[in-house]
Amino acid sequence: MRRTFPLAVVASAAALVLAACGGTSDAGGEGDAPADGELTPVTVGVIPIVDVAPIYLGVQEGFFEEQGLDVTLELAQGGAAIVPAVVSGEYQFGFSNVTSLLVASSQGLPLKAVAAGNYTTGTPGEDFGAVVVPEGSKIKDAADLAGKTVAVNTLNNIGDTTIRKVVGDAGGEADDVEFVEMGFPDMPAAVAGEQVDAAWVVEPHLTTALEQGAEVVASNFAETDPDLMIAAYFTSDQQIAQDPETVEAFTAAMEQSLTYAEEHPDETRAVLDTYTEIDPAVKEAMVMPKFSADLTDASFQLLADLGTEQGMFDEPVDVSKLLP
Repeated sequence: MRRTFPLAVVASAAALVLAACGGTSDAGGEGDAPADGELTPVTVGVIPIVDVAPIYLGVQEGFFEEQGLDVTLELAQGGAAIVPAVVSGEYQFGFSNVTSLLVASSQGLPLKAVAAGNYTTGTPGEDFGAVVVPEGSKIKDAADLAGKTVAVNTLNNIGDTTIRKVVGDAGGEADDVEFVEMGFPDMPAAVAGEQVDAAWVVEPHLTTALEQGAEVVASNFAETDPDLMIAAYFTSDQQIAQDPETVEAFTAAMEQSLTYAEEHPDETRAVLDTYTEIDPAVKEAMVMPKFSADLTDASFQLLADLGTEQGMFDEPVDVSKLLP
């Protein structure tokens, strides 16, 4: 799906508001360079997780160079660092989960989603993220999570929002779930050691937890919506206003990368070795997200509605501000 970004898309940019913790990756491959031979340099803030494999694959395959872009990928800890870097112009584009983008937009930050990031597989029990419990736990389904401690990587974000959703749908008291913040890499050991009753874990840490005996009791993404888009690539209103051609080029290359990644799963797994350190056995066993070039409005609205219902936002979020 191509999207256009005319110069008049914004009348003015809002007042501009990272510590990168990794290396960079320059675009390569044999592409159709612009007539003048010059590539436009762009920096994209990403997180070292499996979700961003398509953009690394697209750079490797030369899709961005074909669109006239010289891409540098900057590794950051998370959206908390990427969002302000994009708004300030340090990065031209960034990657973040949808709920984090909704939070940023609700706070008045001038952001626009330009391409999909990744999707749930839509299959409970076979998704790239799940709520797990220690082997032999009395917690058997989502409803049993009420009154229990559940680890999430960030409070008041897409993890606890979707968990409350599935707990409520299963007949449990969603407000009674006690969430505690913990890094994904620490969760398998915390579950095995029963430091928490349950944890929401994503790959590759989910496979590690399962290999240590953990059991899945809920697939919070797939059970919230089998077509849920989890994350997106975004830019600033100012970037769109100042250089719509570059935004168009990035969107086109990103859509090509997402389609290629979904159609070439072996290559998508292989590219993980270029920016992560995942045990080879875990890499082959883990479930990858679904990748699609379709940037869905419905997922933004669903997650915005859940956040509002659960008190994350003081007032309903105007999703249209985030959409192209």
